[in-house]
Amino acid sequence: MTKADIVARIADRTGMEKADILAVVEGFMREVKGGMESGDNVYLRGFGSFVLKKRAQKTGRNISKNTTLVIPAHFIPSFKPAKTFADSVKKNVAVK
Repeated sequence: MTKADIVARIADRTGMEKADILAVVEGFMREVKGGMESGDNVYLRGFGSFVLKKRAQKTGRNISKNTTLVIPAHFIPSFKPAKTFADSVKKNVAVK
């Protein structure tokens, strides 16, 4: 499912204009991204949490040049679904 699909579905269900829905979806994504870029986690009760995970410093290898390099510690964004959301997916999506 793409952003356009989400906007179309919400517009069909609510009767609102697609442009208005797109503005809300874009605004939501901008706020989540901005919050995480400033070091905050985003919690949406019943849906899930957008959290920052710390990755420790480690040594990597450049295989083509046969050299080692240090990969500094950093944070990566992650999504953790709420228990009710995860349970709903488990129950309703069949294994292929």
